[in-house]
Amino acid sequence: MTGQAAEPMEVTGDELLVVEGLTKHFPITRGIIFQKQVAAVKAVDGISFSLQPGETLGIVGESGCGKSTLVRCILKLLEPTAGRIVFQGEDITHFSRRDMRPKRRDMMMVFQDPYASLNARKRVGFIIGETLEIHNIGSSSDRKRRVQELLEIVGLNPEHYNRFPHEFSGGQRQRIGVARALAVNPKLILCDEPVSALDVSVQAQILNLLKDLQKEFGLSYVFIAHDLNVVRHISDRVMVMYLGKAAEVAPREELYSNPKHPYTGALLSAVPIPNPALGRLRSPILLEGDVPNPIDPPSACNFHPRCPKFREGHCDVETPPLEPMGPEHLVACHYPLEHSPLESLTAAAR
Repeated sequence: MTGQAAEPMEVTGDELLVVEGLTKHFPITRGIIFQKQVAAVKAVDGISFSLQPGETLGIVGESGCGKSTLVRCILKLLEPTAGRIVFQGEDITHFSRRDMRPKRRDMMMVFQDPYASLNARKRVGFIIGETLEIHNIGSSSDRKRRVQELLEIVGLNPEHYNRFPHEFSGGQRQRIGVARALAVNPKLILCDEPVSALDVSVQAQILNLLKDLQKEFGLSYVFIAHDLNVVRHISDRVMVMYLGKAAEVAPREELYSNPKHPYTGALLSAVPIPNPALGRLRSPILLEGDVPNPIDPPSACNFHPRCPKFREGHCDVETPPLEPMGPEHLVACHYPLEHSPLESLTAAAR
């Protein structure tokens, strides 16, 4: 089950991760000595979802919609303002840094920039093996063997153990980042746009590597990306975020073939189609205006100022709940799309 629910989600105990009503607001203060909060940036505003073992949840949305903040709150790199995080059946919402330390063995992260996420002054062996050292796993020789094994698993030469990050390409650096995340055999890996800084051909290599590792080690992923084709390739379910909230959640093929939220339809209308006949017929849905300020989001439905299906007196007054529109398909919209844009194109081509 996934959604923005006002009531607590039912936890069966089979889920690896349950996020319920997660909220993160960054305060804006005024004053030098006596700082007073005058506003807040509503980066994440009531997100709920669950993740099964071995599943991949893709998260897409425009820059600034709260995707990265969401995964940092899950990993407790940021303290959530409200909500609940349950990992492996244990509520970790209010865990201290000391309490989180053993949990971090099962929750790792692959960062966006392979150039900035690796310490340029440290050798690859130290970068990957540092996690093992922090958790007191094995002797020095055991850690070296484990690091060389990980390098081989991700497609690098184990003899590169003593090289520095600047001696590798961008794709190779991201493989090092993946090896570092795998070092302590985690259950969950949070991927924050891990392929956005890479060439297209290298992106495919990293995505295939992640899928292979998932099958081999039974990993679960929360995968963030801007590229809808990337998300379609790797995800089992997809959540579309807009201004800190979930706009639509559905199984991968259902969302791509039958989007219901106007924002999802607009995103998919911009995806290239490998069919020249359909491509010439397609008219991309152009959204008016810019993404609203998260300090002062629109009333009710936060997409209504840009929505082509906006109805005054309803969309700007009543907040749409995330409701089911089919099996495992949830949409937060008063006036969902009736037909898929791709279905309309196919009919026109005939």
